[in-house]
Amino acid sequence: MTVCYACRWFVAASSDTASSSDDMDAMLERARAAGVKSMIITGGSLHESKEAIELAKQLGFYATAGCHPTRSAQFDKFRGGPEKYLEALDKLIAANLTGKGRVVAVGECGLDYDRTHFAPKDVQRRHFRSLHPGLTIASYRTVLTVQLAGSQLALAKKYHMPLFLHSRAAHQDFVQILREEGFDKDGGKAVGGRGGVVHSFTGTVEEAAEVVGPSSSTYVNGCSLKTEHNLAAAKSIRPDKIMLETDAPWCSLTSTHASKAHLASLPPALSNLYFPPATKPEAFVYGRPVKGRNEPAAIGGVAWVIHKLNEGVPFEKVTEKAWKNTIEVFGLTELQ
Repeated sequence: MTVCYACRWFVAASSDTASSSDDMDAMLERARAAGVKSMIITGGSLHESKEAIELAKQLGFYATAGCHPTRSAQFDKFRGGPEKYLEALDKLIAANLTGKGRVVAVGECGLDYDRTHFAPKDVQRRHFRSLHPGLTIASYRTVLTVQLAGSQLALAKKYHMPLFLHSRAAHQDFVQILREEGFDKDGGKAVGGRGGVVHSFTGTVEEAAEVVGPSSSTYVNGCSLKTEHNLAAAKSIRPDKIMLETDAPWCSLTSTHASKAHLASLPPALSNLYFPPATKPEAFVYGRPVKGRNEPAAIGGVAWVIHKLNEGVPFEKVTEKAWKNTIEVFGLTELQ
């Protein structure tokens, strides 16, 4: 099985223990054994986007560049203000459009109303859409506020690049902004957009149907399969609109999730590939996964749950369709 997906994988974030922070090679070997052909490493800020691109270049993978909604306050704190932050993102993307480690999507961007202690709602909305509060020009007759165009959505339009989107407890505003920015029809092609994907989807069946229009596709991972309601939403996503991810090192498939019942039927040979025996961080053994840390190899487990939810659809068909969707959305034609 070969499935391309998003993997937030930085050595520093992989574990709390120094002994397991250098097992990148072993992790990659487990991923290859599980059938993983390539990865997209996501950027969550200007700094992280630079790291993601550099790592993707080293490993021959792909990257995204953008600012996560919980980091959107960085726009205002940046030296020179929001316009300079966006300009730096723009230059980073422009410099990495081809070759190893190339940027294949703008993001991770969107809205996260579960964690407004990191960035208030109004700050998140402002830096997601294409208008920033601009200059105030006063004369003896009028006071005019000029809106300065520029945001991550604007970058997606400029480079005709898909969006890597994030939405948490913000569905109404999220969809409204995408619609107002022209992404409500055909992935925003009329305004220069190229669709994209809502990653780590945890919404309802109704929300799943609504986001498919503006975003083009939906990413499913372990966090998308926690509850029976999650499973119902995942099952409702059309085969031509679903893609698979791990969001490693987070969003593991765990024994407390509703997905566990479906994973019980996973053949032992595949289970050993997707979920090899792990050790606790304090008992780290090189060559073994670390408990509590999700890995790229687990992508097969996500695919198996989707297969079981869609009774009668062969496992291979699920993985092949997800692979094809990923290739098309991100333009990874060299992997065909």
